[in-house]
Amino acid sequence: MDCSFLSLEEKVAIVTGGSRGIGKAIALAFADAGADVAIASRKLPDLEKVAEEIEAMGRKALCVPTHTRKVEDLRNLVSKVVSEFGRIDVLVNNAATNPAMGPIVDTEESVYDHIMETNLKGYFVMSQLVGKIMRDQKSGVIINVSSAGGLSPAEGLGPYCISKAGINMLTKALALELGPYNVRVNAIAPRIVKTDFSKALWTNEKLMEMEYKFTPLKCVATPEEIAQTALYLASRATNYMTGHILVLNGGAFF
Repeated sequence: MDCSFLSLEEKVAIVTGGSRGIGKAIALAFADAGADVAIASRKLPDLEKVAEEIEAMGRKALCVPTHTRKVEDLRNLVSKVVSEFGRIDVLVNNAATNPAMGPIVDTEESVYDHIMETNLKGYFVMSQLVGKIMRDQKSGVIINVSSAGGLSPAEGLGPYCISKAGINMLTKALALELGPYNVRVNAIAPRIVKTDFSKALWTNEKLMEMEYKFTPLKCVATPEEIAQTALYLASRATNYMTGHILVLNGGAFF
């Protein structure tokens, strides 16, 4: 079967949070599909390790140390990518944080602000900056990495879930506004993914025992499985799909 519709040849992608976990897996999947990839996160040495893997595939990699809570860093990221590659075809908003777990009523305001500025405002600003470029190009794809927690709450993760619910609406609103310019915007909403970010969840035996009671597939997702979905959304395979939140939850029904 000809699967050329999954090719990203001659495409340029940005992946935030691209040094590890889901972001790293997406960056490598895109490079394997033919894209040149700009990766952003706070620590340059971590980015450089991923860049070596991308370049080993024969693709170009650009490392841009970026703190997604800082608007000037985001502007610098976009400017450097345009300067290096001349265009941006795919944006993956992936960088996220969750510095605390506990009840909403006991959450410090500073913790709430930290989560919202990283998870929601960071996506909002990057989508603004890159959306303008894609609007002028009359083409582009924005993929937001959300969470199943943005659709139904998870105990102890209230502010995080609120931020992800905001990302889901950002996705739909952007799809509405940018669709006439041939720019598609979709989101991926995983449940638990086996990354360092969510290690406190998937290493909790009691929690996972309860999780699997309601999850038909009896497993958590891998970063590579999320990356394959991101490739699907970035490619021509989804040319008529926009404004969707794709939930990857192993069939969980709560």
